[in-house]
Amino acid sequence: MKYLILIFFLCFGLNVLAKETIKIKAADGVEVTVELYMVHPDTVPMIILYHQAGWSRGEYQEIAPILNQWGFNCMAVDQRSGNMVNNVQNKTFVSARQLMKETKYVDALPDMQAAINHAKMYLAKGQMIIWGSSYSAALVLKIAGDRSSDIDGVVAFSPGEYFQSMGKSSDYITSSAQNIQCPSFITSSRSEKNSWWGIHEAIPTETKFYYLPETSGNHGSRALWSKFSDNEGYWNAVGVFLEQYL
Repeated sequence: MKYLILIFFLCFGLNVLAKETIKIKAADGVEVTVELYMVHPDTVPMIILYHQAGWSRGEYQEIAPILNQWGFNCMAVDQRSGNMVNNVQNKTFVSARQLMKETKYVDALPDMQAAINHAKMYLAKGQMIIWGSSYSAALVLKIAGDRSSDIDGVVAFSPGEYFQSMGKSSDYITSSAQNIQCPSFITSSRSEKNSWWGIHEAIPTETKFYYLPETSGNHGSRALWSKFSDNEGYWNAVGVFLEQYL
């Protein structure tokens, strides 16, 4: 796996692999913009990628092409709680504001659910893996517990119980994580372990895994970006986890 990762970084022209931007509708009418990286038949595993706070689907412009090369189709989602990163504007945030909808972290759940539903209906006949970053890492763990019958894997970069200020309980994520049945993977910077360890402990399966870097590491999925010198450890760890789907 390490060898493959190094080859992909050397060939980083791969980040312009075929992609398509489409819009889907959340249950409350918000237009959810998603980027499709569909380079394989619809029978291969699909990874749905959700960004961190204040950002957009642009968080995954380096990451999704590598996942494509590993054998996965991908969908990168703009959630309404976000804005811009890597010069990619979050268009779901714009739609939500135009419709005068709230854009707090917890308000992104309908967008995340809409992406899963659309993928299952039109794009993916194979296994479904959901992947989150920061607040969305927490929400994918919640979704994996709440939809335990139709989620096949969950990857969470820097999750935590981030929702008390939005009126949710202190165990909003943990209580759903207790129902997770699929394989799970959690990682973060070293200093963030206490933010998610209780969630990890609550997951009842023997197919739960975590990774902490030997360095200080980084918050969210950006830990995989090539600009960070310790990204290889994260790539190797998530790669080992994802190999079970191929």
